[in-house]
Amino acid sequence: MSYQLLSSIGILLVFAGFVITFIVVVLLAFSSFKPRGKVKGGGAVFIGPFPIVFGTDRESIRILMLLSVVMIVVMLVYILGSSLFLR
Repeated sequence: MSYQLLSSIGILLVFAGFVITFIVVVLLAFSSFKPRGKVKGGGAVFIGPFPIVFGTDRESIRILMLLSVVMIVVMLVYILGSSLFLR
């Protein structure tokens, strides 16, 4: 494949991503006017290996704590694995 064709496909994909994102934002804005049920959610912020978890209910916090522990384990495996391969 030529460079010109690949760059055209790349630009087209980026443009399509912007269009899809714009459409989704507009649809979400219109759907937010309808009253729905109770909203639940939360988040986790990592400062180094320590997670700070916050949420609106206990279920969200439990799920985020579990995901935080999994994320820490994945990070440790990656760090230890990469240090073993560098030797």
